[in-house]
Amino acid sequence: MKNLNVGIVGLGVRGYWLMKDVILLMPGVKVTAVCDVYEDRNERAAKLTEEVCGHVPATETDYKKLIARDDVDVVVVSCAWESHIKVAIDAMKAGKPVGMEVGGSYSVKECWDLVDTYEATQTPFMFLENCCYGRRELMALNMVKQGLFGDIVHCRGGYMHDLREEVSEGEKNRHYRLRNYIHRNCENYPTHELGPIARILNINHGNRMLTLTSMASRSAGIQEYIKDRMSDDEKLMNTRFAQGDVVNTMIKCAGGETILLTLNTSLPRFYSRDFTVCGTKGMYEEENDTVFVDKKYTAEEEWDFKANWGNAKDYEKDYEHPIWQKFLNDGVQGGHGGMDWLVFEAFFDSIRNGEPCPIDVYDAASWMCISALSEESIAMGGHPVAIPDFTNGEWIRR
Repeated sequence: MKNLNVGIVGLGVRGYWLMKDVILLMPGVKVTAVCDVYEDRNERAAKLTEEVCGHVPATETDYKKLIARDDVDVVVVSCAWESHIKVAIDAMKAGKPVGMEVGGSYSVKECWDLVDTYEATQTPFMFLENCCYGRRELMALNMVKQGLFGDIVHCRGGYMHDLREEVSEGEKNRHYRLRNYIHRNCENYPTHELGPIARILNINHGNRMLTLTSMASRSAGIQEYIKDRMSDDEKLMNTRFAQGDVVNTMIKCAGGETILLTLNTSLPRFYSRDFTVCGTKGMYEEENDTVFVDKKYTAEEEWDFKANWGNAKDYEKDYEHPIWQKFLNDGVQGGHGGMDWLVFEAFFDSIRNGEPCPIDVYDAASWMCISALSEESIAMGGHPVAIPDFTNGEWIRR
């Protein structure tokens, strides 16, 4: 196995836990350099690397210095949303393969810049959308490919996660979500739900997204949270938040399918990605982990729907995706139920073997641009907005 020397840019909550749970534990991977603008985060990451692997990585506060290092073969980008694309572009220009963490874009132009840089340099790039490797997401994909649900006409997904504490304590914890929720109103985190759906609908591979329209509720949840639990913070008490509590985005595809994305991160609730696939012969729904197959149930059983909630486990024997069959056999590890491990394993293997990255730059651009476009649509009262074709027509035959 070819060893890969990895440099990591961004050592906040996400970057540190990726190191701890995944990267430092992967065979054939050596973290040789780490970078964050905060020295204490560098020191913490260096100490962790020494404890786990027995060596101390170089530390940098300037990501360009990390990219330029001779002992860095691959760059992992896990910094704040605003910097993802900028760091990835500089890494590709330096000829360093890059794995970039997820988030929404701030403009369509930066998505084009990402694509243009890849096409000019041909430096390997992978978008690290871990939910594409979720167990149920991959099982549903396998069901679709085997025809269990017939023709797929609609999919639904969401990022539904109570982030009121994380957002409100952003200044204390130096977390970027706070400034985003103050200044932006958009579908700010679309790719967890959209990535698996794009795979099912063959987006950029025979199909593409054409238009979207977004609507946002008013912003009240975080302010109420601050009033209730942080009323001694005068600055936060007087802060106005732009981000709507619930954002719904409807997307129309070239194949006629529709996609509904929902962002709900400012209100109290249980976590959900609301992953749902609807076809002419059946459907899967994540919130109750249920598979429905046409003609399998009587009319009375269809009315007594709760009796069959949670039946997806009954389909694992026939439809578990091969990736997860192997993972379960070898032993599941890594964060987010194993998804983090699988996405990094796919990335590092593609670099070692000189193979195309499974989630490529065109996926990254088309999924990330939803944030900037939803912001535009919301500002115009839900006006439809065109979604660019970052493949320049190649989606038809890719």
